[in-house]
Parts: sequence; structure tokens; C-alpha cells
Amino acid sequence: MSVTPVVLCLNRSGEPVAARIADALGAQLHGRAGRTDAPVQFANALAHARDLFAAGVPIIGVCASGILIRAVAPLLADKRHEPPVLSVSDDGEVVIPLLGGHRGANRLARDIAAVLGAKAAVTTAGDLAIGAALDVPPSGYRLANPEDAKEAMAALLAGAGVRISGENIFGLEDTGGEVELVVTTEPVQGSATRLVYHPQVFALGAGCARNADPVELAANLDAVLATHKIARGAIASLNTLDLKGDEPAMNQLAKALDVPLRLFTAAQLETQAARLASPSEVVFAEVGCHGVAEGAALAAGGALAVEKVKTGATTVALTRADAPLTQLKGRARGRLSVVGIGPGQASWRTPEVSQLVAQADELVGYGLYIDLLGPLAAGKIRSDFPLGGEEDRCRYALEEAAKGKNVALVCSGDAGIYAMGALVFELLDRGPDEHGVSDAAHRIEVICSPGVSALQGAAARAGAPLGHDFCAISLSDLLTPREDIVRRLKAAAEGDFVIAFYNPVSKTRRTLLAEARDILLEHRPKDTPVMLATNLGRATENVRYRRLEDLQVDEVDMLTVVLVGSSNSRIARLGEGPRMFTPRGYARRIDGDLVDKDRFDWWSPTSAPVTKEKAQ
Repeated sequence: MSVTPVVLCLNRSGEPVAARIADALGAQLHGRAGRTDAPVQFANALAHARDLFAAGVPIIGVCASGILIRAVAPLLADKRHEPPVLSVSDDGEVVIPLLGGHRGANRLARDIAAVLGAKAAVTTAGDLAIGAALDVPPSGYRLANPEDAKEAMAALLAGAGVRISGENIFGLEDTGGEVELVVTTEPVQGSATRLVYHPQVFALGAGCARNADPVELAANLDAVLATHKIARGAIASLNTLDLKGDEPAMNQLAKALDVPLRLFTAAQLETQAARLASPSEVVFAEVGCHGVAEGAALAAGGALAVEKVKTGATTVALTRADAPLTQLKGRARGRLSVVGIGPGQASWRTPEVSQLVAQADELVGYGLYIDLLGPLAAGKIRSDFPLGGEEDRCRYALEEAAKGKNVALVCSGDAGIYAMGALVFELLDRGPDEHGVSDAAHRIEVICSPGVSALQGAAARAGAPLGHDFCAISLSDLLTPREDIVRRLKAAAEGDFVIAFYNPVSKTRRTLLAEARDILLEHRPKDTPVMLATNLGRATENVRYRRLEDLQVDEVDMLTVVLVGSSNSRIARLGEGPRMFTPRGYARRIDGDLVDKDRFDWWSPTSAPVTKEKAQ
């Protein structure tokens, strides 16, 4: 597990047990508001557990199993990637892994049981019959052929017996059986009767010229591994100079190896100068240390096992430690996740955004937006910035990520729509001498994750107003010249687009919305439907409809999205109230205005999909 579990308690009777578990695991304690004194509180247990699960956070619930099952059931998809979910009885007597033993759930259950003096109700067949989960090796070991683990364990359950080759990492009795467990650093072929485990005792050091071909670096490594009979799975980390943190060759190789990329400063690498097999004055003059590949491998740990091997633009070296390298040295590359949390309610926040927030070391953003994350933000370092501090918050987030941190820049709606996404890339597109960000900030990883935008939320509440061509226009003239806004308004009006207005008014800016209304009235009917959606997805949500000619500035604020229909937009009267939609033209096809019905006499509502040949 890479994410620390969260312990949930729903009442005071289970709170002492929950607190003991949280203290033992160094985990957060979340409790039901009004029923517990937990430091982090939630209002709805089902919604909160579901939100944590979607974010990939392991859950330990001191509560009835059924509550957790009902919470996560709609999200179950792939047991190989889902976080552990465990229930613990209020009296602390029983610990149950609810979703099986995958991703360390059984191990976590036994750890909790040891803390409480309880019984771990492990039901996984392999754990019960064999005494170990063979697809979950100890930390620092990697299973080379996980696809064969299920069949191998089935064979053991059928009485095949175990044969141990190399280190006995599971502590099983060697019966000379048919299923072989091999622990080796060498590349050994696995099968359904041979599970191969690699101890990750090697640290890979690498260097490369600027924009070196990733294929060349990977080929250099593979040649070295083949020469020395070392398996890729025995590598614990890829290590290099921090100046190489943004090299595609480095990042692609780390991804292919599925190991962390760790970075060291030139000064840190130079402390290994006396241990280098082939120090270079040329390298020292260029980057400030006498060796990158060997120096980085040595800095990561172990003794030099493979001296530097050079190709035209790359170098690699390997060190070997006496035991698996589980405590990594150096620092991470640094990551900035630019996330949009939607209009506000948790159910509109995407699982990917929740995961990125859960993984982040620090949250940066406008304070209200971070508050909307609720308990998901609990325990995180947060840096709040006021409205108007957009540039400051983006610079800060980039520079903190440059220190090796995992930072999430939190925006409402979608981060790429009238939010911080564009500003982040504008700063990255500038050098330090162009009022941009530091060189270190240019080397971080930037991830952009989509969110539900305000216009999407408003459109869903309305019905389908964006069913045909539409556009979005911000009426804020703080960053955009007023004449540009007016020009775009006229073009959109003439083009008969459905229009979503962002930033329609502010305390000091009250005239552009009225001007926009008057421009639109020159091109579309007075009774064109307009939707006003305020505080979307929140308890104070307010949705109402107006005729275009009746649109008044005073009933609109900065938290309101204004959707103005095209000349074809309509209001449908339904049992739950009016719904706004913009036809795309299907009705005319139904009515026969666009096509000759005789050409489509083969079609019926139950017919097969149209093939290209049939349509012709």
C-alpha cells in the first residue's frame, strides 16, 4: 500500500478500538459527526467511505461489515487495483478483509489483529491452506510472473506441494513438490508450476545527453543486464542527476522498469567521487560531479557491481546491496497535479481527481475549493490563496513541486476551463529571465485531470441545452480587453450559438451582462430561454429560467452560470418542472424533412447497427 489507511468509526462504542488502530498504524481517525469525537468528521458514512475508496485509500471501518459493503459495491471493478477494505467489530474481537487479500489486505488484517489481540477472519484459500499469499511477496521482492500465481496456488491447494529454490521468503516447508518457488536475481523463466521472485538489491544509475533517444538508453541497460545475467525485476530504483529529471529517456525507462526515479544534486553525487571506478573531469566541468551513472548508483546504496557502460549518448552502472533496497535515497522528480474538483459535490468529482488529491503531499488553491474536498483534505498540508492570487498560487505550486513534492493545484469545475491549467503552462513556457519559473520547476511532472465543468453541471441540471453547437465566454474584463469580449459576443450572437457565460458579474463589474443580453436580442427571439444556475452541486443550489428579454443583472452573481439558448432552444414542461434543450435536427429526420423515407425502409428501432455497405 502506498497510501496510508483511514480508520472510520461511526459511534462512541467503537471509538476506543478505532483510536488504538489509528495510533498503531499512524493513520487518520475519521468519525461520524455528532456521534464521535474523532478529529476528522463526516456527515454520511456511505458517501464518505465511497469517496475514500474511489480515491484509492485503504479503509478500516470499526462498524458493521454491511455498511462498508454497501458503500463500495457500486465501485467494484478490478481487485488487482482496488484498495483494501476491512471491517472491525466495535469490541475489537474480529478483523475481516471484506474484498479478499489482494494488495496486502490480509497482511493488514493480521497486523490489526496483533494490535488488538483479535482474530483475523481471513477467508482467502491460499492464505488458509498455504499460510501465505504467493502473489504478494514481502517488501523488496517482485514476482516476475504474477499471471501464473493463481494457477500455481490452485495446484498447491490440490496437494501439489512446494519446492524452494533460493531464499525461503515465505517461510514455507520444502516438500520437494511440483510447484517451485524461485528467488533469484537472474532472469529465470516462470510458469504455472514455477513462480519467480526477484530480490530488488540492485540500484541503477544512469546518465544521458540532452534529449537522448529513450530506445538507446533502454538498449544499453538491456545489454548490460544480459551480459551480467541480471533480471530487470531485481532493480529497485533508477537514479540520476537532478538536471536529468525531465529527460524522456529517464522517465520512460523508469516507467518501463516500474521503479521510482530518484534524483540527486551534483553535490550529493560528488560525495561518491572516491568510490567511482571511472571518474571524468569532463563530466565534472559540465555538471559539477565526476560521474553521473556510477555516482547515482552508489548514492542510492550498495557497492559497485557493474562499472559504467557507455553508448553514444547514454551511460549506465549498477550497484548491489546485501538486502533489498526498500528505503530509497535521493528525492522524487516532483509532480504537480492540476485538478478540477467539479462544481462542489463529491459525487461529481472524478475518481482520478480523488486519487491525485489523496496521493498529494500538499494542496494548493483558493481556500473555498480546498474546503469543498471535505475529509479528503484532512491531514494534508494546505496552502490557501485568496481570489486574485492566481499567479501566486500557480508559481508556489510549481516551485514546491520542484523540491520533489507531490502537489495538487485544486480548481473548481475543470482546471483547463477558465481555471489555473492555462496559467501553469504559461509559466512553464517562460524562462526564469522572462518572469517564468525556475529551471527546477521546468523539470517536474505535470498531470492534468478533467473535472465536471460548471457549464456541464448547469447543462445537466437544465436537461440538454448544449445538444447543438455552443460556446463559452467569460465576461470578466480583468485579463481580457472589453472590446475583445464584445467582439466575441457579436460573433456568437450572429452564429446562433448556445452560450455559457462565466464570470457574468462582480461587485464592481455590472454592465457587460446587460450589454450581452442586448446584443443577443438583436439576433434571436425575445423569448429565448435562459438558465441561471447558482451554487451548482451544493446545498444552496438554485436553478431558474428566464426569457432573454427578462434577464436582470441583479439576480446574477459570481457563483452563477448563465446559459443562453440559441434561436432553436426550447423549454419542455415535465412533471418535475421545466427542462431546457436545444434540438440538433433529429425531429426533422423523424418527420421526413431531411431524408427520403423510402431509402430507409429497412430500418426499424430493433434493427442491427447500420453498416457502411448497407447505408450505401
